[in-house]
Amino acid sequence: MTTDPLHIAVIGGGIGGLAAALAIARSGHTVTLVERAARFGEIGAGLQLAPNASLALEELGVLQAVRRTAVVPPALVMMDALTGHQITSLDLRSTAYTKRFTHPYLVTHRTDLHSALLTACQEQPSVTLRTAHTVTRVDQDESGVRLHFAESPTVLTADAVVAADGLHSRLRRILVDDGDPVCSRYVAFRGALPTEKMTGRMSQHAASEAVMVWAGPRMHLVQYPVRRGELYNQVAVFESDHYTPDSDDWGTEAELEERFAGTCQAVRDALPLVARDRRWPLYDRLPVADWVHGRIVLLGDAAHPMLQYLAQGACQALEDAVALGNALGQFTDPTEAFHAYADRRRERAALIQTSARRFGEICHLEGMGATLRTMLLSSRRADDFDDISWVWTPSAATVPTP
Repeated sequence: MTTDPLHIAVIGGGIGGLAAALAIARSGHTVTLVERAARFGEIGAGLQLAPNASLALEELGVLQAVRRTAVVPPALVMMDALTGHQITSLDLRSTAYTKRFTHPYLVTHRTDLHSALLTACQEQPSVTLRTAHTVTRVDQDESGVRLHFAESPTVLTADAVVAADGLHSRLRRILVDDGDPVCSRYVAFRGALPTEKMTGRMSQHAASEAVMVWAGPRMHLVQYPVRRGELYNQVAVFESDHYTPDSDDWGTEAELEERFAGTCQAVRDALPLVARDRRWPLYDRLPVADWVHGRIVLLGDAAHPMLQYLAQGACQALEDAVALGNALGQFTDPTEAFHAYADRRRERAALIQTSARRFGEICHLEGMGATLRTMLLSSRRADDFDDISWVWTPSAATVPTP
């Protein structure tokens, strides 16, 4: 770059924030990333990284680090949670897959991906990382942006700000008047356990390394190995009959057991080993067009929170980061760069947000709807990626008209 580098502040030290900081630094600018927690870390369990995410990780320079602990599953398999019969599968090691996508489909532990991004940021001289900084106010004018913090009277001044502070983004609340996130009435119990604890039929699934999705009426179970196969990730999701917006007493363990009571033996075998220490209510939002607000831009879940049914939340945050870095490498004015980034990403992210909702509905069908779904999907070949290719290929040309 021929001009002086910009100083960009990134709010949020999750996967999206770290990826954004890394991309901005690699584009030639300086970055200060602020995280409200006392230390960097990621909670949760497994994470699926489709080829669009693997491509983004390659462009960020961390794909090989992620691959050292990730697993490359041979297939995505949808099973009927009630009958135990296979509905459909996709062969992720087929020639058709390799020719179409090039980059691998990976499954990893969230902490492993987060650690790889954090290490890469720590190795960048132009990235400064600060923890225990809670943003309380942001002021901006033509000269720049000033961030105020709860923990300190010190004001951080930057040329521009990237809000990557997640689903409950404080900056989004200030900038976008669209209320609270939308609760889907679904809740997830999830966690990873040592693979050696898998016995019987469960050990057979773990040994296959496939991503298993057991779909049932208003519920599903996802299983796959992570961390070189040493851990087995399980996520049990179901719709609560007792949801109320003003109470947290819904989506309980008792409901979990009740919803899965009629499932096949393989699912019932797995359920006792699903982590119960925390429940995760599932939220998203409707798409919004206004990602850019002067010298402030939204990224990741702060911009486009989505339900997990297409396994694209983290993938889209990584795509955001790469697109933002590319835009900041092309434009010297941060507002121009932000608008270019948003224009490139807005339509695709919105379509994946709404499609994730629809795929969840398909997954959770019951009765005749489930029968018809099985009939349609069971006839699809394992090397037919036509329905999903637009999601896994981050090119504007592949995004269909909604």
